[in-house]
Amino acid sequence: MVSSPQQEAKSIATGMLRRVHHIALNVRDMAASRHFYGNVLGLRELTGAEVPETLKELFEKGEAANFETPDGTIVDLFWKPNLLPPDPDPSKCFTRAGHLAFDINPDLFDHAVEVLRQNEIAIDHGPVSRPTGRGIYFYDPDGFLVEIRCDPKG
Repeated sequence: MVSSPQQEAKSIATGMLRRVHHIALNVRDMAASRHFYGNVLGLRELTGAEVPETLKELFEKGEAANFETPDGTIVDLFWKPNLLPPDPDPSKCFTRAGHLAFDINPDLFDHAVEVLRQNEIAIDHGPVSRPTGRGIYFYDPDGFLVEIRCDPKG
């Protein structure tokens, strides 16, 4: 008996998914979030023809912004002014996403920590050192947990 492709396709084969295409975040304060992701974290904001066609209308109304990481992953911000966390303490909020992590050169890690401190970014915990490297966990303007991490030196 010959099985159909639908019957054989029980999983996506290893290697078929190539990379994270984009991450979409809902934000209450678009200006604060644009400043955080663009100026504090240094991600490049997409403008003009770089903005995806499907988001142009929202972009023009100031309800969406798009940032690109150095590896090409897009971080989409969507303005939701009435967005309220389940708890005002971001460490107690339930979300299906744990955190967003950015990799950094180990030689630049301490500088990144200092930038967070100078910008008075709320630190959840860290810096921490592990066999897998160093990390610091902090909150974006909407209480979403973000990490900057690096591999061990050497």
